[in-house]
Amino acid sequence: MKRCGGPALWGHLPCGRSELRLELVLRCGQAFRWRERSPGHWTGVLAGRVWTLRQTEEQLWYTVHEEEEEEGSHTKATGQELQPRGRDAGGSLHPEAPTMEASGGTDSFEAQQILHDYFQLDVDLARLYQAWGAVDPHFQKVAASFPGVRVLRQDPVECLFSFLCTSNNHLARITGMIERLCRAFGHRLCQLDAEPYHAFPSLQALAGADTERRLRALGFGYRAKFVSQSAQAVLRQFGAEGLHQLRSTPYPEARRLLCALPGVGAKVADCVCLMALDKAEAVPVDTHVWQIARRDYSLELGSGTRCVTMRVHSELGDFFRQLWGPYAGWAQAVSSAQGMSPGAPLPAERGSPQGQIPLPTAGHTLSTPKLPISPYLAGSLLCRFKDVPAEPRHKCQDEGRPSPLQTHPCPGSRGAGLSFTWSHRDSVHRSRSSPLCPDWQMPP
Repeated sequence: MKRCGGPALWGHLPCGRSELRLELVLRCGQAFRWRERSPGHWTGVLAGRVWTLRQTEEQLWYTVHEEEEEEGSHTKATGQELQPRGRDAGGSLHPEAPTMEASGGTDSFEAQQILHDYFQLDVDLARLYQAWGAVDPHFQKVAASFPGVRVLRQDPVECLFSFLCTSNNHLARITGMIERLCRAFGHRLCQLDAEPYHAFPSLQALAGADTERRLRALGFGYRAKFVSQSAQAVLRQFGAEGLHQLRSTPYPEARRLLCALPGVGAKVADCVCLMALDKAEAVPVDTHVWQIARRDYSLELGSGTRCVTMRVHSELGDFFRQLWGPYAGWAQAVSSAQGMSPGAPLPAERGSPQGQIPLPTAGHTLSTPKLPISPYLAGSLLCRFKDVPAEPRHKCQDEGRPSPLQTHPCPGSRGAGLSFTWSHRDSVHRSRSSPLCPDWQMPP
């Protein structure tokens, strides 16, 4: 058995909370592998290593947990590597910056490069907030409550296959699915406080002949086919370099190529473009963003339609790009953060001691649930997109019999009349009814 060596040293780099708020960025639905293991201490896997991060007012502190054999000998950690990028003299992005080697020791400079790249700290967030606020009074109001929300720069493979798991899903279940994916197909890195950590699987591992069968056994349902087929398609189309080469491809073309992959719709493609492929102008649009546009900007796009069509998606993206400029996707991340509850615990799968989702007792209604709904996931609970082929489900259709269900208001509905139901069988948070898609149920 491998175990994580105790982190002896903490490094730090200058980063004020106005430029980065870990508790907002790491839990808002951009990435799914960070856990707040103790108050203010976030542990996750990045660049093939296990990190713990914490923050003071002016510093971002980090430590990297070294991988060790029982005998004490160091081993090399493998898996997905984050490819840091810098900026040339003209300020444009380029991917040729060095990577951190996954070896026995972690050089402080290399570690800082990894974090600097991952959080894109070369982007002056305060200046962007000021510019967006100058042209958008509503943004100015939101920004006061949500400083330091920035877009992560993730590994493209991890980002794509993570968001393939988000269709018709909720944050706790997505997190559990991705963890099972990594344990089944990823390289084991180490164990920390009895919890194993694994690297994200390689494309080759996800493209295996038995991947779909194994994922179905892990509870992925129809998503198992999308993961397997998309991994095979990426390998065929892009080769060993995978999706990294799309970082130098113009946004419209990168988005088109992603949408050609099995299970990838416009929203997932835009999430990958924004959070992994350096397309800061990409604006992921779902019903949550659509509701914000109608409520806060009085836009009446798609009148008469009940779901986000491709036309609505395109027109909303163009509207926000014209309003906010070349970093429109970053501004939308801040605007959508108003759907999060910063102080609420992160939902967890059953069995997790932290953030456990409560099951209601018979006859009990949860009138004010304290469940944060990710701005990037909330809309997928309301409406079916092109990448979701499943037919609508009604109460316990998968069981063939009725089951006790309790109704409570949706935390993201903001009085729009949306209700949700709890299934006592598996505690899955299912949509029961919606003003946008009446009588529709999220498939298991």
